[in-house]
Amino acid sequence: MRALDSDISGRGVGLAVLMTLCSGLIERSVKGGLIVVGTLNLGGSVEMIPNPGTVAELAVEKGATTLQMPISARRQLCDLPDSLATNISTEFCADPKDALLKALVE
Repeated sequence: MRALDSDISGRGVGLAVLMTLCSGLIERSVKGGLIVVGTLNLGGSVEMIPNPGTVAELAVEKGATTLQMPISARRQLCDLPDSLATNISTEFCADPKDALLKALVE
């Protein structure tokens, strides 16, 4: 697990940390090639992310096959270039539980 931001602060990896801990506790793996984007707020919900198009470009650049992000980013991804949209599968999650269930290997 690594932060994808340029300053390597680790800020905004709350959802990924939660999914990692939960998958370890239930002893099930997450999908390979998955990048999880999302910040958890104090209430436990997933916050909107800024610039999801840039995040998608960076995910493809890093070799991801699947990008999981909050449903609030769906509208902003409409302007994603065709070449980028065909290189990555995008999954949207409504809450942390939904994100975990979609990330686990079946």
